[in-house]
Amino acid sequence: MQDPCQLVRKTFGDPVADDLRFVVKAVVGEENYIDMTPNKSNNYCCGGGGGFLQSGFPDERRQYGKLKDDQIKATGATYCITPCHNCHAQVHDLSEHYGGHYNVVHLWTLICLSMGCLGPNERTYLGEDLAELLMPEVREEEE
Repeated sequence: MQDPCQLVRKTFGDPVADDLRFVVKAVVGEENYIDMTPNKSNNYCCGGGGGFLQSGFPDERRQYGKLKDDQIKATGATYCITPCHNCHAQVHDLSEHYGGHYNVVHLWTLICLSMGCLGPNERTYLGEDLAELLMPEVREEEE
């Protein structure tokens, strides 16, 4: 899981990082959770926050984010969970740019999926292993 800089490192620290891990493990199962090293308040920045994602310098942003991409790849995980929208966009771009072959998914997507309320149009970033899981029935309107 990506620890968002603003929420974890710059604001609430390890206690909120521990809360995020509690939620993620409850949703995906502790046996499926792989943490990055370093993590929590010491986790690496993805390079997408603070306006950098929209700055118009994609080569520099990706070069900075290479450390994060390497860190994610070192886990061997097939998913990187991101609670922050900027982190999601940056890490997704890094995975595509550097051939990460890992899916990047919002934390809220996994929460909704686990509750059975993730709609068909909200499954864009799920891999093939989860895309059809708990798919709600499509109800045709009677005419």
